[in-house]
Amino acid sequence: MNYIIKKEKNYLIVSVIGDVDISLTDSLREDVDRALEEYSVNRLVFDLTEVDFVDSSGLGVILGRYKRVTAKGGKVYLAGAKPQVKKVLDLSGLPHLMEIYPSVGLLLDKIG
Repeated sequence: MNYIIKKEKNYLIVSVIGDVDISLTDSLREDVDRALEEYSVNRLVFDLTEVDFVDSSGLGVILGRYKRVTAKGGKVYLAGAKPQVKKVLDLSGLPHLMEIYPSVGLLLDKIG
């Protein structure tokens, strides 16, 4: 498993390590969905600090969780994306849907 899912305050924080590609997406999707239900939170943070690569299946997981969380009135945030990952996010249009922060710490400081 190349990710850690934890609840901090009223957020579910998903810290992914390495590549977010087809080899990871099925388990990531299932585990994030399970954690969203278990913790009953409506704010989700994808911590991308340790992510080196995101492919279309990885973007699909993020977008799918966005749809699920926002359908219940919640918000999804992206944090810590390296320049090469931020470029892929920008090309995908996800920053138009979700707020992006340089780090999880700054995100939590700003929005509490």
